[in-house]
Amino acid sequence: MEPIVFRYRGRELTAEDISFIRDTIHTCYAQGRTRISQILCKAWQWVQPNGEPKEYAARDLLLRLEEDGFIELPPRIRRNNNRKKNSFAQIPLFPKKPVGGSAGDYPGLCVRLAAPSYRQLWNYLIHHYHYLGLPTLVGEHIRHLVFIDGQVVACLAWASAAWKVKARDRFIGWDESSKRKNLYLIANNTRFLILPWITVKYLASKALSLSIGRLRADWEKTYGHPVYLAETFVDIARFHGTCYRAANWIEVGQTRGSAKRGNSYRYHGRPKAIYLYPLHPDFRRYLTDEKG
Repeated sequence: MEPIVFRYRGRELTAEDISFIRDTIHTCYAQGRTRISQILCKAWQWVQPNGEPKEYAARDLLLRLEEDGFIELPPRIRRNNNRKKNSFAQIPLFPKKPVGGSAGDYPGLCVRLAAPSYRQLWNYLIHHYHYLGLPTLVGEHIRHLVFIDGQVVACLAWASAAWKVKARDRFIGWDESSKRKNLYLIANNTRFLILPWITVKYLASKALSLSIGRLRADWEKTYGHPVYLAETFVDIARFHGTCYRAANWIEVGQTRGSAKRGNSYRYHGRPKAIYLYPLHPDFRRYLTDEKG
């Protein structure tokens, strides 16, 4: 067995793998980073459960390898593509009137999957009003919008699960092999925003419940497979997790106060509470069954 020289999201790379990546970069240098990531996905059969190549993950892997000095990537072909996307020079038109009362006062309150026509609005709202800003959603992910009488009042994002969460793994009963095989069956609530001019009581827990209620169906429709557990991390220095507890999420522990930076973890001293929500009565069986 060749020694492992690099680990990325559970994928272990040997010196031979690194050599293959360097050869691919040399051969396809003029064709750009996207082409290189496509070749890696094809060579490793690195695909999502719906059969689509994991190009975003492959590109992120290449960046991490370059960051740690293993490879040197070609220059970006389009340098300003991300900057234009996030500039928000044009403010999207949307109703912005204050809404109060209680969630029970609005029988039409609903959650919808953010269609392409709403994508710019979702990005704009998260960019300007969420304290963490607009995330880079890599891999499988969906966006939800919460409406009251046709007006957006909240936004949520669900993305691929975190790799290293000991309290979650103990709760599930995971060993390393089962986690590696079934991590894609968990969704992470990476963003949750109630817009600042909305003061509807109990809206947060109601919105979470509605979003959870359609999460499995939306995920399966988008990616061809369900998810069986939801997770989230609450910054206990800022929040108490009240809406998650009110929506019947389970607090299973805290993180150690470290964050992933590239391929390593750095201590920042801000532990987060770990909350989980089972999406199926037999979630443990689906997450631990080696047959999937």
